[in-house]
Amino acid sequence: MNDIDAAEEWLDSWVSEVNSRAERSVELSRRVAALTGSAEGHDGAIRVTVGSSGQLERLDLDDRVHELTGPRLAQEIMSAMRRAQAELSSRVADEVRATVGEDSETGRAVIHSFDSRFPAPSEDEDR
Repeated sequence: MNDIDAAEEWLDSWVSEVNSRAERSVELSRRVAALTGSAEGHDGAIRVTVGSSGQLERLDLDDRVHELTGPRLAQEIMSAMRRAQAELSSRVADEVRATVGEDSETGRAVIHSFDSRFPAPSEDEDR
């Protein structure tokens, strides 16, 4: 094999790897866009669902919320929302591991982005 053949083989291999990474990144993006996170508060009287960017998509309240003061209701909703966002972040990490890998540059960046925006609530925050 001459140097030109070896160079062409290396280039083909490199292009194939770049294409594969791009396909995995597109797949990750598609999967993340479809994710949601959900959590409950006040013994199930509050249910929150957030979308793939952490935005509130659904808030369900049952009649038991009438037992709460306004400030306590707001606190319960926000706590449930933070837990739903933390669940979303965890689900994103699962998708990263399944597609691009958590050790890849893309994987580390995506996980860091979600973990920094939606950290797991502390126990004090959680209740």
